[in-house]
Amino acid sequence: MAPGVTRSAAGNFCGHCGEAYDGGDVPPSYVHHRCGERLTMEPPRYCAACGRRMKVQVTPLGWTAECSRHGVRTS
Repeated sequence: MAPGVTRSAAGNFCGHCGEAYDGGDVPPSYVHHRCGERLTMEPPRYCAACGRRMKVQVTPLGWTAECSRHGVRTS
């Protein structure tokens, strides 16, 4: 699975573009592979569990991303 593309019981969404993860048990599509590469350099913008846009705050020391349904993720 590509970095930044996480799978959970609630759903399977890309953290960069918010689209549904379409890989199943096979490698992710080329599009989500590129999203995974981008997520190594920047914080996720969408919740991997539900696909909702997250509130993201970037600081010199890292980042926090907050989903209204699933809480806070940090770097």
